[in-house]
Amino acid sequence: MVRSIVVKTSYKAASAEFLEERGLKRHAGVWQLWALGVGAVISGDFFGWNFGLAAGGFGGMILALVVVTLMYVGLCLSIAEMAAALPHTGGAYSFARSAMGPWGGYVTGLAENMEYILTPAVIVVGIGGYLGAIFGTGKEYEPLWWLICYALFVALNVWGVELSFRFSLVITVAALVALVTYWVSVAPQFDLARYAAPYFPKGVAGFWACLPFALWFYLAIEQLPLAAEESHDPVADIPRGLSWGLATLVVCAFLTLTLGAGSAPGASAVAVSNEPLFLGFVAAYGNSASSKLLAVVACVGLIASFHTILFAYGRQIYSLSRAGYFPVWLSKTHPVRKTPHRALVAGAALGFAAALAIHYAPHDSPVGAILLNMAVFGAVIAYVLQMASYVLLRWRMQSLERPYRSPLGVFGAVVSGLIALTTLGTLFANAEYVKGVYGAVVWFAVGLAWFAFYARHQLILSPEEEFARARRGEQ
Repeated sequence: MVRSIVVKTSYKAASAEFLEERGLKRHAGVWQLWALGVGAVISGDFFGWNFGLAAGGFGGMILALVVVTLMYVGLCLSIAEMAAALPHTGGAYSFARSAMGPWGGYVTGLAENMEYILTPAVIVVGIGGYLGAIFGTGKEYEPLWWLICYALFVALNVWGVELSFRFSLVITVAALVALVTYWVSVAPQFDLARYAAPYFPKGVAGFWACLPFALWFYLAIEQLPLAAEESHDPVADIPRGLSWGLATLVVCAFLTLTLGAGSAPGASAVAVSNEPLFLGFVAAYGNSASSKLLAVVACVGLIASFHTILFAYGRQIYSLSRAGYFPVWLSKTHPVRKTPHRALVAGAALGFAAALAIHYAPHDSPVGAILLNMAVFGAVIAYVLQMASYVLLRWRMQSLERPYRSPLGVFGAVVSGLIALTTLGTLFANAEYVKGVYGAVVWFAVGLAWFAFYARHQLILSPEEEFARARRGEQ
């Protein structure tokens, strides 16, 4: 009896009118997908990673980055295989739904939803820090910068998918140019022994504490499958976009960490800053107009990620809503623009509210670092479940056509899943940020209750659901 109450789900058929009100446009090619992946992550080089220097020093961060890079290689190759075989907008949710049923799909989708709602909140805190440094505004004005950014870039995403993809490509290239400018500016004063020592100020414990911050160099690259229904050739282009995007980010991560920690003003100052690259420009050129201009350039990287992750959570909420897991009214697309405008506004409201709540709550930790750990909580749960989905799909659906196959296969997926699971454990071991993680746990629990007591009876036969039910032989 208990099992039937918890597990049983009910479906409604999707009418032609229902699907017509939720249509998307195809526009993206491989370069737009590359930009979407790199752009979503590139802010990790501009803000967020630096808090890891306080958690475990340069030595802890560089070791954590090596481990996390290995995890993302296995993760991205596995996701590329699943995305080519299951080219639906649902991404992680649709993989897990096909492998583990409605509950597996929902739990994975909920975890990824937390990641994509909270990641822009982290980034907008960084944008507020840079804009405050540029215009000389105090910390009390930072929430106003956040609100302006949300309003502007939600409107840009609502305007149209063509404009969104074009802007993503331009702003991502501009962000890479900004990073190269930073590397060139700080390289002449690079002295690792002088600026980054001591390398392991907190010993082995520092390495474990660094894992969530090392993730920030890559977190959200896995969002590419969410563009499947807006890509001209998702089967071929998503694997290529993921592979090229990850290669770009690996180079950026190691250069930014090494040069950022090993140059003036030093790792200890960079570790606690909301605008770490700006500190490097000031050290190189002085606190002049040129430094502020370069800070504007640095802000471009944050804007690139902010814009592209808004795209991601819009599609992710849209997909879960279209299938009935979230309230169905959220999945309606704009009648002219064919963009998920309701999902975009709802996600922005949640992210802004989370940042605002932590900003005004009594604590001594940086707002961005608390939000970062909350976002990583959702991300690593989604990673573990996606890697489990990969293994199950290889086992249970051997006849499934796989246009692309991961060269690392099941081994790569298992290793990536184990690293993600380990990182999840480290989030609860860091006393400085664990209160935020507990907040994420409560958020997660509320989402599970929503599905258990209501949404599982309201599911709709969306494309992802129909495919999964047919392949799994469900009635």
